[in-house]
Amino acid sequence: MTDIVDELQWRGLIALSTDEDALRKAFADGPVTFYCGFDPTAPSLHLGNLVQILTMRRIQQAGNRPLGLVGGATGLIGDPKPTAERTLNSPEVVAQWVERLRAQIAPLLDFEGPHAAVMVNNLDWTQGLSAIEFLRDVGKHFRVNKMIAKEAVARRLNSEAGIGYTEFSYQILQGMDFLELYRRHGCTLQTGGSDQWGNLTSGTDLIHRVESDAVVHALATPLITKADGTKFGKTESGTIWLDPEMTTPYAFYQFWLNADDRDVSKFLRIFSFRSHDEIEELERQTEERPQARAAQRALAEELTTLVHGADQTAAVVAASKALFGQGELGELDDRTLAAALSEVPHIQVTALGPVVDLFAEVGLVASKSAARRTVKEGGAYVNNVKVTAEDAVPAKDELIHGRWLVLRRGKKNLAAVEVTDV
Repeated sequence: MTDIVDELQWRGLIALSTDEDALRKAFADGPVTFYCGFDPTAPSLHLGNLVQILTMRRIQQAGNRPLGLVGGATGLIGDPKPTAERTLNSPEVVAQWVERLRAQIAPLLDFEGPHAAVMVNNLDWTQGLSAIEFLRDVGKHFRVNKMIAKEAVARRLNSEAGIGYTEFSYQILQGMDFLELYRRHGCTLQTGGSDQWGNLTSGTDLIHRVESDAVVHALATPLITKADGTKFGKTESGTIWLDPEMTTPYAFYQFWLNADDRDVSKFLRIFSFRSHDEIEELERQTEERPQARAAQRALAEELTTLVHGADQTAAVVAASKALFGQGELGELDDRTLAAALSEVPHIQVTALGPVVDLFAEVGLVASKSAARRTVKEGGAYVNNVKVTAEDAVPAKDELIHGRWLVLRRGKKNLAAVEVTDV
């Protein structure tokens, strides 16, 4: 890679930059120390945050030094939401979430070698700062007319909710972060999402006022949109989190596997670390044979491995195949199977009944008569075994891990029955 700016542009990762030519020169003269911040306003990061972490990873791989900031101080405040004030979390909760987020970021950066990453916490330089010092030493460099012009603030000022002083001050705190990292680590670049542009430039503006000779930069990635108009990183079941307890590795894998053909090229460029040639070949395959879903499978396996590890990826790939008759369901561990079945229609029962009743109750067919027709036509399966009798009743020893039945109609329509007491 000869020019990281060209690389980021090819991948569609540059929406805004303070001075692209100057940034290009800084990288060429490098290495550049840069940072991106993550606030612990939830117990996990999500796919929007993953865009930023992987962008940091790319810039580091190009020979630059990342600082991963988890905001123990800014997480107590939270940047302004578009519609209403945030609910403030206790210092104890925020401290716990800081550690959880650090643990999610760390495996995706390299902490060894000449460009080793460093994790930082802005609570280190704010917790001992008095309100008077903050106002005299930092606040005096900010102009209210510029602050209220920032997009996030302007939206709230024009809403019924308005904006409180706490969230209004957030951009000052983030600006101070950049200044402190410039002084402590020689940091000259901040990256983030385009929705954070006002906060990013608060930092560059502050440094220019305080350190007149400093040359610093801000770089923002674009908001990711989906072709069907739904919000990226969300499904019917909610946000896709990086924490495996909040979004199972199976659900994470399925999110990428189910990507729209119209979106998968964009997702490959933004998230994959494959070469240009490999990505363009996957794009070609999607155009010529979309039904094979080669790009989606490649992306799902790569991203699940990055976030959850190779063992989890192997388990969810095996589960995906087994659910559709291409592997042994009994060989899946209970946790992986339960995670997979939570993503399909499922019911709980206390006693085993006829297969046709179960098919109708779980919603695989509209009625018991429709279930009987499905059996008669050879399209009904229980645990990947074809049902041949319309009056068939599953036996207790057919339950996978003593509690699951996997029902399938035809090749693709899945459902599950969990037996809680037999």
